[in-house]
Amino acid sequence: MNVGLSLFLITGFLGISIIGNSQEQKLSRQEIKEAKKAQLVANFYALDTLLNMRTFVLEADFLQNKYGTRVPVSSDLNFIKVNRSNGILQTGSNFGMGYNGIGGVTAEGSISSWKLFKDDKRLIYTLQFSLFTELGHYDIVMTVSSDNRASATITGLGPNSLTWDGHLEAIYNSRVYKGQNSI
Repeated sequence: MNVGLSLFLITGFLGISIIGNSQEQKLSRQEIKEAKKAQLVANFYALDTLLNMRTFVLEADFLQNKYGTRVPVSSDLNFIKVNRSNGILQTGSNFGMGYNGIGGVTAEGSISSWKLFKDDKRLIYTLQFSLFTELGHYDIVMTVSSDNRASATITGLGPNSLTWDGHLEAIYNSRVYKGQNSI
């Protein structure tokens, strides 16, 4: 009977610990949700500093044309870099030479008309600026969310546009490779 009683007590304790763990999981899920929300708010304010300092890179995971066609791209070759009053727009490919030596185009120049809008309720930033390069003048409209996702649509003098869709990094965290300037 001692074995039977011991077995009964062990299964009883296991049952209690399983019930206890399920209650802890419900609490921890709520805590995880609150922690995630707090992290998004903290990221939102960190992005404020990054965007106001003008030292960031949008590393593209996709490029999209004006018709909505999305193409996956290498984020280390396809980027928009902002470094104070200078900027770089670059497209590249691992499969071709291109004008910049890496299968695409690199345009580098000076930034003007900087406008930053902050949406505290939705935790989103909208940024507008112009980039003057030797290849032309580009207007850029970028949206950045608190989860570091970013999208920027670039328009030039013509009716065409190109959208970089990816994530935002601080310059010191970015591992982009700049090709030769396209002239």
